[in-house]
Amino acid sequence: PVIGTDIYPSILEMAGLPMKPNQHIDGVSIAPLLSGKKTLEREAIYWHFPHYSNHGMQSPGGAVRFGDYKLLEYFENNTIQLFNLRDDIGERNDLSREEPERAAKLLAKLQAWRQSVSAKMMPPNPDYIP
Repeated sequence: PVIGTDIYPSILEMAGLPMKPNQHIDGVSIAPLLSGKKTLEREAIYWHFPHYSNHGMQSPGGAVRFGDYKLLEYFENNTIQLFNLRDDIGERNDLSREEPERAAKLLAKLQAWRQSVSAKMMPPNPDYIP
């Protein structure tokens, strides 16, 4: 899989300019893919949204894309969703109950990644009244 952060290093490579890893920490060049020469070395793509937003995930959470599968984790209610993007690009059929082992494996990968990058979490709001 590729992601938007791959565009900048790809443009640098295609223009023959030096890479600037401090400017594209998460991205990798997909220029070789565009010429059909190789596959990406990246095992997975991770997302971390510890806050509320008006785009993408609407509530705090995280996600991992690994192969054909994508796992979403929602921090508010500690729930997950699992999708096979090859068969369900619209993410309509949650497979987390049908494939609990795969869901657990991807959740463990997501949690390990979060720890490895020291991802920050939103602290609870002591003034929040549900």
